[in-house]
Amino acid sequence: MFKINKLKYEKTMRFFSQNKKLKNILKIMYDRLPVLIFFAYAVLLILAWFLYRNKFLKILLIPAGVFVLVTVLRKLINEPRPYERYGISSLFGKKTVGQSMPSRHTASAFIISMAILYVDFSFGITFLLISCLIAASRVLAGVHYVRDVLVGAGISFLFGAIFFF
Repeated sequence: MFKINKLKYEKTMRFFSQNKKLKNILKIMYDRLPVLIFFAYAVLLILAWFLYRNKFLKILLIPAGVFVLVTVLRKLINEPRPYERYGISSLFGKKTVGQSMPSRHTASAFIISMAILYVDFSFGITFLLISCLIAASRVLAGVHYVRDVLVGAGISFLFGAIFFF
């Protein structure tokens, strides 16, 4: 159910290859939204240092811990990526072998959004929505399966709920 089969993968790659405007929008989601999240995280760390000193260590260490955990899990699980499994080029030329599960971009985006939510509800919700777009872009670009992004988001929600709230 949550796995892209070869036919769906080929159809998705063909759809975006034939629709240049949509491919460009997806490319922005794929490339620029993670940069926006990480920039927001840098701003959050600076603000926390000056305005929320009592929250600073949580805001620093919880995302770092999730990043390390997901990195270790990816190496241990070492699941092939869709383009690798099906022998088809990825939409944006990614060539990384293995380490598809869980999605580190998704996990990082969601735990950073949880950190933002910890400080400000409305910005946190906004960044959670952006994180959903990042997760979708990873699947639509063919570099992750749906389960990869769901597990990445799930890890972040679990750790965010336990340690931030």
